[in-house]
Amino acid sequence: MNRTMNPADAATVADEAGQLPAVPLTLEGYSTLHQMMRFRWTAWRALPDKDRREIAAEAERLLAGMETRTNGQSALFSLIGHKGDLMLVHFRETFDQLNQAELDVARLRLNDFMEPATSYLSVIELGLYESSLKTYKTLAERGVEPHSEEWKKAIEETIARQKEAMKPRLFPTMPPNRYICFYPMDRKRGEEKNWYTLPMEERQRQMNEHGLVGRRYAGEVKQIITGSIGFDDWEWGVDLFADDPLIFKKLIYEMRFDHVSAVYALFGTFYIGLRCPANRLHDLLEGNLPRLQ
Repeated sequence: MNRTMNPADAATVADEAGQLPAVPLTLEGYSTLHQMMRFRWTAWRALPDKDRREIAAEAERLLAGMETRTNGQSALFSLIGHKGDLMLVHFRETFDQLNQAELDVARLRLNDFMEPATSYLSVIELGLYESSLKTYKTLAERGVEPHSEEWKKAIEETIARQKEAMKPRLFPTMPPNRYICFYPMDRKRGEEKNWYTLPMEERQRQMNEHGLVGRRYAGEVKQIITGSIGFDDWEWGVDLFADDPLIFKKLIYEMRFDHVSAVYALFGTFYIGLRCPANRLHDLLEGNLPRLQ
């Protein structure tokens, strides 16, 4: 490195030369599993009323315990449309605990009437584009070699500090809203448009613009982003919670017009459901619309 060069200029040169890491830092919180199920209504209706009540009561007890956990809750939703009938969303501290939640559901007598439609595995994620750029450039200005022990220690300190500050977003309670919208998404990696070849500063700028749209809906919708690279077929999952489902349409439509979505976003299948509290499961399975408490 030229010793007469201003340290800030040196960091810029290193960035432009691709010597700084291209990967932004991320914070991870709850492990997350979505289970979409089809329900065997014909077989269920063939059961005597007494059996239906007993089976539903057993499932209600399990789900009630899952709803009230203090270290990662679960929630049941009644799906609208042909993609499934029920959706379980689980937040847990580890993948082991997610698997245990699956096994607990599988042991229910009710499970004899449920067939998996699909599932989605991910982990609550916050991307730190702004902090990443600041940290990388500060270290470069100090002459710290990327990925050296000193570099790794500084990164660990940054992540620990940010994770403590972001705990409520990384380990949220299950939002109590009436409706959920879940969908997976990717960033394009094609020959003409490839998100991952953009400089980090440009990605940060576009993501900041993208986030401004979401923040305008902060009082009407709760958004939880989960990362799924290496875990499932898409790169991220998005959960939106609201009391008015039209908010989903308005928010997602408006976001289509910002640059990062218009140019680089690919969207998977959308699932819309109504929250079904555990103690309303029998009502739901008898054909009655679930009501919140």
